[in-house]
Amino acid sequence: MTAPVPAGPCASAAPSAPADDQSRAAAADEHFRAAAADEHFRAATADEHFRAATADEHFRAAAADDDHFHDECGVFGVWNTPDAAAVTALGLHALQHRGQESTGIVTFDGARFHSHKGLGLVGDNFSNARVIASLPGRIAIGHNRYATTGETILRNVQPLYADFEFGGFAVAHNGNITNAHLLHRALVRRGCLFQSTTDSEVFVHLIAISLYSTVVDRLIDALKQVVGAYSLVALSNEALMGCRDPLGVRPLILGRIHGSEGAGGWVLASESCALDIVGADFVRDVEPGEIVVINDQGVRSIKPFSRVAERFCVFEYIYFARPDSVMEGTPVYAARKRIGTELARESAVPADVIVPVPDSGVPAAMGYSAESGIPFELGIIRNHYVGRTFIEPTDHIRNLGVKLKHSANRAILAGQRVVLVDDSIVRGTTSRKIVEMVRAAGAREVHMRISSPPTTHSCFYGIDTPERSKLLAARFSVEEMARQIGADSLAFVSIDGLYRALGKPGRDADAPHYCDACFTGDYPIALPDQGDNADRQLSLLSEER
Repeated sequence: MTAPVPAGPCASAAPSAPADDQSRAAAADEHFRAAAADEHFRAATADEHFRAATADEHFRAAAADDDHFHDECGVFGVWNTPDAAAVTALGLHALQHRGQESTGIVTFDGARFHSHKGLGLVGDNFSNARVIASLPGRIAIGHNRYATTGETILRNVQPLYADFEFGGFAVAHNGNITNAHLLHRALVRRGCLFQSTTDSEVFVHLIAISLYSTVVDRLIDALKQVVGAYSLVALSNEALMGCRDPLGVRPLILGRIHGSEGAGGWVLASESCALDIVGADFVRDVEPGEIVVINDQGVRSIKPFSRVAERFCVFEYIYFARPDSVMEGTPVYAARKRIGTELARESAVPADVIVPVPDSGVPAAMGYSAESGIPFELGIIRNHYVGRTFIEPTDHIRNLGVKLKHSANRAILAGQRVVLVDDSIVRGTTSRKIVEMVRAAGAREVHMRISSPPTTHSCFYGIDTPERSKLLAARFSVEEMARQIGADSLAFVSIDGLYRALGKPGRDADAPHYCDACFTGDYPIALPDQGDNADRQLSLLSEER
């Protein structure tokens, strides 16, 4: 950038502008009002009239799975690829595990932007050839959402889109802005009209009011005012952009896709599994604090932030990432098996069979079995065809909900001393039901082993977690937790064991390699909104889902 970044999120005094932009400063207020007006800032909801009628039918809460953190979001972008919308839909399919509430794609055909967004899964929204045909262009970004802020309503579905004086702009965001409420309040005071209740919209308004002339400089301007964890992809008339927060908490990778029409294109994605499905090659991780700009001239790297120690989210290795992905150079599947190995070394117990709680507990259970010498068996069978349309009208039916996903394999469990291996315990409700189900199938003993340390703190960086008072490990000792879930014994991998499984000698309290705040309470990014006593509701409007 050629000018200092404005201090403060919405300073009333105009910041110092570049020399060739001095004439723009006088028109700043006029531009700000125009950018905030509905014609200059609007949510892209071209298909809302169709989706609104079916939203409630296509999205119902599934049977509650309270013993896992809910997945965050997945982002995907492609540059210079035929059928960019179809390629993006495939990439989003591969990232479906990162968000199941809603999905959206925005494309650019060289003249206009096109958008299609809806509630539900990727297949619910992008399996129709007519939908894909309505999204022409060789450039696209896409997003799968699990709400960590804001309601599950159509106007919160990403990518978010805006019309600016420099052209169109779309953005898809994974993570949480921890000063979003403070920024939101300041922006509203300046006249900004928010169209959604998601924190991601703050990016759009900060770009709208920036005095810089280029979209890249405006993006840098916005990022310098944001506190939080994020990876995002953005699309303008001229470029595809991807960036990560300075600590690299959330993942983002760069790939190369080789097309049949000559020059290849570029891909940005949350995980490497999304490259595999579209036939792209992994190039590298986007670095913490880096902005990657892809245009007709190639790929340009911008690093506007001072370098700080990285703190990648350790829960990506435990649960969030797909097992076939590679995160920060580490294969996720191998990491989970090694965590299971450490767990067996730390908390061995006499048993007859090791049983994973599918699917996330499988690799760790394999590692536990190999280290302990106790046979691995599929004593719990998962029903992979449970949709998201199950309605829970009564407590009795709700309590049966766990059986929608899991069934006991009596032939394996009856008369056996069973070690159940799962990735985490959050509230404890599902763990209790699983233990009850295994006992009802005839197990003689039921021991539970968890391939993460006790979850004692909430996440504020893009993972949907309960408030701390609802976390079982924040209220009870491990022995008390075992009684709560009905297990004969309960053990978690230690924080040092987790680090050893990931190739570190242990956790260095003075310089931890990962973000592990959910286990330690060591939050590496400031939480300004948590000290704000004002009403943190982003919108007063309540809408039917």
